[in-house]
Amino acid sequence: MNGPLAAAWWGLVAGSALLMGALVGYFVKLPQRLIAGVMAFGSGVLISALSFELMDEAYKHGGILPVALGFLAGALTYTIANRVVSVYGAKHRKRSGNQQPSEEEDASSGTAIAIGALLDGIPESMVIGLSLLAGGAVSTVAVTAIFLSNLPEGLSSSAGMKKAGRSKLYVLGLWGGIMVISGMAAVAGYTLFRDASPQVVAATTAVAAGAILAMLVDTMIPEAFESAHDYAGLITVMGFLAAFALSKAGG
Repeated sequence: MNGPLAAAWWGLVAGSALLMGALVGYFVKLPQRLIAGVMAFGSGVLISALSFELMDEAYKHGGILPVALGFLAGALTYTIANRVVSVYGAKHRKRSGNQQPSEEEDASSGTAIAIGALLDGIPESMVIGLSLLAGGAVSTVAVTAIFLSNLPEGLSSSAGMKKAGRSKLYVLGLWGGIMVISGMAAVAGYTLFRDASPQVVAATTAVAAGAILAMLVDTMIPEAFESAHDYAGLITVMGFLAAFALSKAGG
């Protein structure tokens, strides 16, 4: 399987968890605390992958300065973009309760939620394509971590969308579309930086990592703490440990 095709495949695999989670969240009524617990676990998994699969590897290839600048740039870019979509009704796009506004309450919220979901998913998918540039093979830990974190994202968000009165076509169409775009973003991560220097690839990886970490704190962790409360930290640690063990087993 050549590079672009491999990137597309693994991007779709990781993105498919969004649609799987959305199907469960829309059709199965799950306890709020269970959804929050899964969200906390997924947050821990992603934090571990950021630390050991993304930032550590980026530092080895690019050094501290480009990685630090890229990391901060990614977080800043995400924060600004997230603030914009939040103003238009997407602030609670990953909440599974009654926080999401309906179209009647905010006419622009549907579009904002769709854009916000893309904003959350594209950096993760680009990381998959970038990981292929390092050694010619995809980082299985990164793909697994993104898959495990995407599952609760789709689950929680679709449950909230249903409570806000959004149609089945809207919810499943949104996450199905983002799954396809995830594959495209992974291909973009591979093709756009295939001939770039290791320092540029490292800095770009750090940009994506910064955006992902900012996304976790702004959108996933609040949902985890909302219902899991004092157990959210413990469950997050369990997710971190699971991904850490997978990283070391793969090494």
